[in-house]
Amino acid sequence: MPYIVSGDTTLSKVDSDIYKADYKYSYPEGLDLKPGSKLHTKIKDQLMSRARDSRNETSKRFPSWRKIDQVLTTYIPLKDKEIQIKEKDSTKPVSIIFPYTYSMLEALLTYLSLAFFQDPMIQYEGVGPEDIQGAMLMELVIRLHCYKSKVPLAVHTALRDSLSYGIGLSTPAWTVNRGRRPIKSSIITESDMGQSSSQQIEWIDDVIFEGNKLESIDPYMWFPDPSVSSDKIQDGEFVGWMVRDNYMNILSEEQGSPQEMFNTKYLKHVKDRRSTFSVDESDRELKFKKTSPPVVSSLSPVDKLYMYVNLIPKDWELGKSEYPEKWMFCLASDEVILQAQKSNLAHGMYPVSIASPEFDGYSPTPIGRIEILSGLQETLDWLFNSHTANVRKAINDMFVVDPYLVNIEDIKDPKPGKLIRLRRPAWGKGVDKVVQQFPVTDITRQNIADSAYITQWMDRISGADQSMSGAQRQGGPDRLTKGEFQGTRGSAISRLQRLAMIIGMQYMQDIGTMFAVHTQQFMSKEVYVKAMGRNAEALINTFGAKGRIPVSIYDLAVDYDTIVRDGSIPGGNFSDAWLQLFQTIGTTPELNQQFDVTRIFMFIAQQLGAKNVEDFKRNVNRINPTVMPDKQVEREVQAGNMIPTDEAF
Repeated sequence: MPYIVSGDTTLSKVDSDIYKADYKYSYPEGLDLKPGSKLHTKIKDQLMSRARDSRNETSKRFPSWRKIDQVLTTYIPLKDKEIQIKEKDSTKPVSIIFPYTYSMLEALLTYLSLAFFQDPMIQYEGVGPEDIQGAMLMELVIRLHCYKSKVPLAVHTALRDSLSYGIGLSTPAWTVNRGRRPIKSSIITESDMGQSSSQQIEWIDDVIFEGNKLESIDPYMWFPDPSVSSDKIQDGEFVGWMVRDNYMNILSEEQGSPQEMFNTKYLKHVKDRRSTFSVDESDRELKFKKTSPPVVSSLSPVDKLYMYVNLIPKDWELGKSEYPEKWMFCLASDEVILQAQKSNLAHGMYPVSIASPEFDGYSPTPIGRIEILSGLQETLDWLFNSHTANVRKAINDMFVVDPYLVNIEDIKDPKPGKLIRLRRPAWGKGVDKVVQQFPVTDITRQNIADSAYITQWMDRISGADQSMSGAQRQGGPDRLTKGEFQGTRGSAISRLQRLAMIIGMQYMQDIGTMFAVHTQQFMSKEVYVKAMGRNAEALINTFGAKGRIPVSIYDLAVDYDTIVRDGSIPGGNFSDAWLQLFQTIGTTPELNQQFDVTRIFMFIAQQLGAKNVEDFKRNVNRINPTVMPDKQVEREVQAGNMIPTDEAF
């Protein structure tokens, strides 16, 4: 059951000094948000009430999620009896989880990674003719942000969670990293001997990087509006999530953004800075005997609840407006409000993107693809473990012994090369019927064959067949024809392509939109990008091929459309028919005039997995020199028909 505390916990968590202290904070909009004030208490209760209602709904899924955690970590907690057996002999076998589900998860993740980790991850197109160039530059700027902020890592986490738990969550944010950078300067010294110069490097405080980043949200710490389905979280009344931070980071963040953050110093009066919702409900670290953090820690952990609420300011005493507005709140340790402001994001969305490929259009927390296979995985584990137990029983010989005829202590001796002595009444009568072994019957001998049958159904249901997992085909005819293999593999790829298309529309499209709007809204410094990719030729023709292209915020003030990838992977939907068509077009003059052979070749190369094909193209804009008389050249220059070659690019 989830660890939820209802009622007023203030007296147990907060020192009375918190109400006496006054750190002279200046609150936004003239609001009284000092801890203990009427408004502070009202907002805190509203946030906690929504968090409890959401947790009551999502916690129903925790038992099933914990089973998935155990399957994916391939770990079964040992019982007391098994622990004693292992302590006596570490070689003794115990029940295990057969890691077939983990293998399928790897295959599915590999396909989705290839589908979304293409360069660039997010593509844009201009809406009107005047927006085309700006959209090209936007694509290159976002590509730089994805590289600098390691966005693919957060995307991979969301994809893994979506397959395991049914939902994968991320929150796009704008980050500004400050530090020191070197500046080269020259010092000119004058003397009687003349002037002399020297070079030196000076380190200055500056913004090292600013741009988009993507942060993962733990599904166990997700607080959605339970009245809307997983694919419609933007229509909900609120969304929230919990993150763990520390006091020093929060204090530094408040120092850098005093207009947005406040009340951090009041956390000194909170005894336990953990949230009642932050107890780790997962079994991800069960193998390592996870423990909750201590109440008193040198690391000063602080749990922060971020919640965006679509509210009426007049009802919340936050303003006079009677129409809904999106507000952002940050509640630390369930007690102290650190942020309370109207959402200033230009896109007007909740800054959360969700991947839910198995959504049904109704459930707030749908099941995941791995969860669908849990019954078959349990059957597979039982087949394997029961066979192991039966074999173990068989190799431990069981005998019927007449203790009147044989020395029983010699029989019990487990050492090899033993000498078993008969008792006096059996001397001279032979040893045929002194000891008799029980007949060994392996009733689980078909379990391994049945396991192969189970795994075949798991492959069929998951869509990750054996060829995609890197395994050799089992069963069927000795040899498959080329058409049979391509047809079977093509069907599996089509199923996974549908999965990727849904994730692209649900998850990647929202991320691409938020990344672009954040760049237009918060970018303050000019950046330089390299002309490359699908628009490289057009950008080179506009800006020239030398160096990098400077991009300012004014260049990105355009209308754009975010392009959602079709879910295919390089070479996944390629057909040999393209090679035949290419040969036909290249050798037929009439077709050669109608079709662009170069573009067809580049398409084939890209589908076969080749990257940066554009780098190998010849410079079609090269200048063929022509000899002209000097006077004619002067007249053409004066007329503006000619320019020097160094100004041509």
